[in-house]
Amino acid sequence: MLDLTKRWPLGLDRRNAWQFALGVIVLLAIVFWFDSAVSFYVRSWPEPVLAFFGAITELGLSDWILYPSLAFTLLCAGLALVMRKRTPKLALVQMAQLYGFIFVGVGLPGLVANLFKRLIGRGRPEMFEQFGMFHVTPVVNDFTFQSFPSGHTTTAFALAMVVAFLSARWFWPMLAVAAAVGLSRIAVGAHYPTDVIGGIVVGVLGAYAVRNFFAARRWLFRVTPSGAVRMRPQAAVQRLIRGRKKRQPR
Repeated sequence: MLDLTKRWPLGLDRRNAWQFALGVIVLLAIVFWFDSAVSFYVRSWPEPVLAFFGAITELGLSDWILYPSLAFTLLCAGLALVMRKRTPKLALVQMAQLYGFIFVGVGLPGLVANLFKRLIGRGRPEMFEQFGMFHVTPVVNDFTFQSFPSGHTTTAFALAMVVAFLSARWFWPMLAVAAAVGLSRIAVGAHYPTDVIGGIVVGVLGAYAVRNFFAARRWLFRVTPSGAVRMRPQAAVQRLIRGRKKRQPR
């Protein structure tokens, strides 16, 4: 499994960042020449398969993640401000950091993707016959010219990494769901394969960047002397749970 404790994935660091960026550009350039062919092929799959992807693509919407996580962040933070008992107060702070990480870890990559797609202005597959793949209309708030990168894919992969950072055992299941969401965006005719690849890059790197930002401030995560990034023990939450279990009648 990918070592999730490293600061960046796939051996990425400051020294080879330009090589990584060049590799992504080369990959996009190669896949670009097959964009339309792959897109039309996937859209020709049997109707039951397309119906499945049409349902699963909704998981790439961010509202069902961002609204609850923001609400719980504000609720826990507000209660922590007025709570006087030490253990419950610390537990609420830790929970606010947890929900805050989910909100920012998913929301920030999604925001970046949405800014990029408006600045780039690539036409969606539905505009292929009229404009082809090379036409762009940048800085126009038109849904039909917001193809690259895929926002749904960005959200799905950012969420997959956020959950994996919190519990590594969920890495592969969440990655599978995110991959299905990415494929669904091609199946429903909303994006080309390169759009999905762009969404993967933004979603994964965005989640890592947020995790590293939190770790640098010792919010929810910490950086060990060896440079690994690990989740901090939620001691106050654990003490609170243990205390409630002891008080429950048997």
